[in-house]
Amino acid sequence: MNLIVKIKSIAIMAIIACAFCGCGSRSGNVVVVVPPAAETAQPTVKTLPFDADSAYRLIERQLDFGYRVPGTPSHDRCGDWLAAELASRGADTVLVQRGEVTAWNGDRLPIANIMGRWNPDAEKRVLLLAHWDSRPWADRESDAAKRDKPIPGANDGGSGVAVLLELARGLSDSGLDKGVDILFVDAEDYGTPEHASVWSEDSEDTWCLGTQYWLKNLPEFNGRVYKPDYAILLDMVGGYDAKFHREYFSGRLAPKIVDKVWSAAAQAGHGNRFVNDAGSPVTDDHVYLLKAGIPAVNIIECANSETGTFNPTWHTHADGIGAIDRETLKAVGETVARVLSQD
Repeated sequence: MNLIVKIKSIAIMAIIACAFCGCGSRSGNVVVVVPPAAETAQPTVKTLPFDADSAYRLIERQLDFGYRVPGTPSHDRCGDWLAAELASRGADTVLVQRGEVTAWNGDRLPIANIMGRWNPDAEKRVLLLAHWDSRPWADRESDAAKRDKPIPGANDGGSGVAVLLELARGLSDSGLDKGVDILFVDAEDYGTPEHASVWSEDSEDTWCLGTQYWLKNLPEFNGRVYKPDYAILLDMVGGYDAKFHREYFSGRLAPKIVDKVWSAAAQAGHGNRFVNDAGSPVTDDHVYLLKAGIPAVNIIECANSETGTFNPTWHTHADGIGAIDRETLKAVGETVARVLSQD
């Protein structure tokens, strides 16, 4: 992901809807009583279980594969594992979309966008996504000699994937009447390095290549091009003492979804982590979903108290398992679980 530093305005809207109903009417001396509608049995909706220790171990498992840089054997092995994990966690359908994209430097990257679907016949659908690749360059390292080496990607990539895999464990038994789709997108983090001679603030489209490919080649299900009701993106959701502000593009273009998520966080007891203030604008996978007409919110640490933007480990070799905070994983996982149970 890339941070956009130019902000012209912030528009945050709150919408509250109220509904009222009557139970009877009077005409002259005749009283007409309308009995209450018979209650119909509703399936019990369970809040998805979330185990932060399990999510932590899922990050470790990703790191065990090595760097998840597109075009490398370790990347391919991790992708195969992710598809198998979605199936083992009860996905009704697992789709692996393979393709090739061109990076900013001309590299041709073989990519795999990996999707698992639960309750596939439901018309109402929620898309949960995270990128699963890791950064091939540590361009935020202060030592220039270390910048050309890939990062571990524990927080930047690994944390979002781990939270979604842990949530997937309970989807089959949740009783949700909506469909839930989990999408792991590739080649998000192959964007132009800041120290590269061709870098500029106009380099945003060099990021999120997997999502851009996905949206240009959307799959069809039941004869219809896939389009969820809304999407929640998780990116860098495992940093120590992370606070999640309302990312600028999310708040401006999908305010109702942001309200839903931040309200759920407060109800789950994580209002201290989900700060109800505007954060920075970030070029990330959700931006391309928004451009495609899909309301999308990005849960991302983008107003760190030390850096003012991302976590201090961002795009450095310090982004290993030692950078992960179980309490942060818990806050994000329980928040998304509550969102799903409330719709």
